[in-house]
Amino acid sequence: MREEFAPFLQWIDAQLPEMRDSLVQLSDQNSGSFNAAGVRAVGERLRARFAPLGCTHEWIELPTFVSTADDGRPREHPIGPALRLRQRPDAPLQVFLGGHLDTVFGPDHPFQKTRPDGDDGLHGPGVADLKGGLLVMWAALAALERSPWRERIGWEVLLNPDEEIGSAGSDPLLRAAAGRNRFGLIYEPSFPDGGLASGRKGSGNFDVIVHGRAAHAGRNPEEGRNALRAAADAIRAIDSLNGSRDGVTLNIGYAHGGGPLNVVPDLAVFKLNVRTTIPDDQCWVQEQLDRILIDARRDGIRFELRGGFTRPPKIVDARAQTLIDWLGDCGRALGTPLAFKPTGGCCDGNNLAAHGLPNVDNLGVVGRDIHSDAERMRVSSLTERAKISALLLLRCASGELEWH
Repeated sequence: MREEFAPFLQWIDAQLPEMRDSLVQLSDQNSGSFNAAGVRAVGERLRARFAPLGCTHEWIELPTFVSTADDGRPREHPIGPALRLRQRPDAPLQVFLGGHLDTVFGPDHPFQKTRPDGDDGLHGPGVADLKGGLLVMWAALAALERSPWRERIGWEVLLNPDEEIGSAGSDPLLRAAAGRNRFGLIYEPSFPDGGLASGRKGSGNFDVIVHGRAAHAGRNPEEGRNALRAAADAIRAIDSLNGSRDGVTLNIGYAHGGGPLNVVPDLAVFKLNVRTTIPDDQCWVQEQLDRILIDARRDGIRFELRGGFTRPPKIVDARAQTLIDWLGDCGRALGTPLAFKPTGGCCDGNNLAAHGLPNVDNLGVVGRDIHSDAERMRVSSLTERAKISALLLLRCASGELEWH
């Protein structure tokens, strides 16, 4: 590693105490995906943190999120705005950096406060996924901006409010960013062992609404058509698809239906998540779902299928492998070897890759137990991971690395 880079990386090390305190503040501010005000509040904190770097900022309102309620009707949920920050859009090399403002913990969830976890840990909502990563991103860019080579790189940051619910509203922003930039750095948490993701599975979410016919369960049950029974038959058939095609899994994650026990239920709703490995899997899954719901129809029973695939599989191509190699080399130079492996999880890195932007997408803190009330992160990884991204940016800005 060139000696000229050392002062900027040492500056990152000195920021650790303040970054830890800021992470506690960010995580104590609830920003569940449907807490629009809370998401905006986290975004405002990040806007203020980035402002001294001299970048422009833009708030972007997104459409409401639509879900299926237990009565089978669509429900609209307002979500917070996205925040876009830009610096030197005319520089020779344009780089995208991304992270999300929302968490899976709504305002009514009992997990709301951040606490110390030993000498080098924090336990709190979003400390790893992804609020720690937001500070990693900031520190890397702040180090770049202190360097004499900064003018050669322009950067675009997108902080979106809906990643945890599929990024349907922000996907057009990701698509536009993919067209403006050469590669992307995303700040999801690393694996608990510090490793990073290479390829990722794709994902789709589907809602099935089952319509039957109500009747009195004692006087005339034969005139009813039990939506719960029809839903159970369909759920069993869908679950039986697991193991039928390599790399494809289907998880029935939610079911609701029925009411008074003396009424034949006329409505049921169930929802499922699908994971895929290759693009052709999506067509296969759609065909199987359509077939099952057709086969499950009978007199008085009707099915509605809503939803679809929101994140295509992320395939590692030659350009993505170049970025992986560069980051691996930066990690080794800093004494932090990085192991890359595929994962079944998905994120905005899937969307960006599908839109043509090579990226590495879990450059944030080292954490574990995300999406649960046991979520934790290693505090020292705030600066450890920021230095990896900063070194990559410094090497690109100085001309040591050239993106082709």
